Amino acid sequence: MLSYRHGFHAGNHADVLKHFVLIELLNYLGQKDTAYTYVDTHSGAGLYSLDTGYAMKNAEYETGIGPLWDRDDVPAALQVYLDLVKAMNPSGKMRYYPGSPYCANEVMRSQDRLRLFELHPSEIKILSENFRKLEAHKAEQGERQTVRGKRIMINAGDGFEGLKAILPPPSRRGLVLIDPPYEVKDDYRRVKVCLEDALVRFPTGTYAVWYPVLSRIESKQLPERLKRIPANGWLNVTLSISGPSPDGFGLHSSGMFIINPPWTLEATLREVMPYLVRVLGKDVSAKFEIESGETETVKIKSPVRAPVDRSARGTGVGRPQVGSLRTNNANRTDANKGGARTGTAAAPSRDLGQGKRTARPANLSKTRSR
Repeated sequence: MLSYRHGFHAGNHADVLKHFVLIELLNYLGQKDTAYTYVDTHSGAGLYSLDTGYAMKNAEYETGIGPLWDRDDVPAALQVYLDLVKAMNPSGKMRYYPGSPYCANEVMRSQDRLRLFELHPSEIKILSENFRKLEAHKAEQGERQTVRGKRIMINAGDGFEGLKAILPPPSRRGLVLIDPPYEVKDDYRRVKVCLEDALVRFPTGTYAVWYPVLSRIESKQLPERLKRIPANGWLNVTLSISGPSPDGFGLHSSGMFIINPPWTLEATLREVMPYLVRVLGKDVSAKFEIESGETETVKIKSPVRAPVDRSARGTGVGRPQVGSLRTNNANRTDANKGGARTGTAAAPSRDLGQGKRTARPANLSKTRSR
């Protein structure tokens, strides 16, 4: 099925979460001089009009970028995202909203590479035309590419399959955004299969998966299944602006699941998510949730040959950090107080001041609660 058009949803609360996290991940990669590659498996059109066309039908941007537009109390990390969107609207009026490819292009440097995939025949044409105009505008301004090779490559095809051919990237540094429309149930399965294959090819890469939080079983199971994929660590954050509607329609909650996240991201989310709940929340059911953990394959050492005990593959499962309008994010409980649960060990502290992650054993999750 190819009926999904992201223009209907451009700039909504799910886009705010997705693009804020995306910009944080890209800026972290940009701290090192070495080039990196950004891969977008479901790019969409790249740029959307908010005052014409699809976006006007339901005006979903009023649940996301709209309430943030004129705020003067935005946290510093979220302001970076907001400034990027406003740069697309030099008149000061909220008319255009950048999709993931445009957000990435604005953050990335001249030496970094974008590899964009889109299967929808209409969207790929718009995406290609948008970037052609962007490159032409830069050329008129005297901007010239200073490194060899094509910086932006746009591919008409299935991003799940296309990802296999470009991993690992030449620099062995990169971020992959997997953001399918989930209009068919099989998308949930394909996300997991795609990640498992990608981590074999490029285990040190960072992977970000956007997903809707729905009542359907596939949506509920997806993050739990991703937590069991062997990797160096994972982080899961969700944002709900309200409780489910009586008719069950509409998107009120979404999440970002990051594999191999930067160590700085969780602290930034703890700062920004309560603000998003307060500004975007529609009722007392508005809340955020943050989980993090690790999954590692443990090798059994034995003096004799014996089959590997598959139960030794650890899973990171953590109690979430939750904030809501009901509690006003005021009460906080440290999950490490009182020692560890049966069968687990208490998580050591992280030294944020030194910029280092304290080593932890496999099969261990760190959690905090609000």
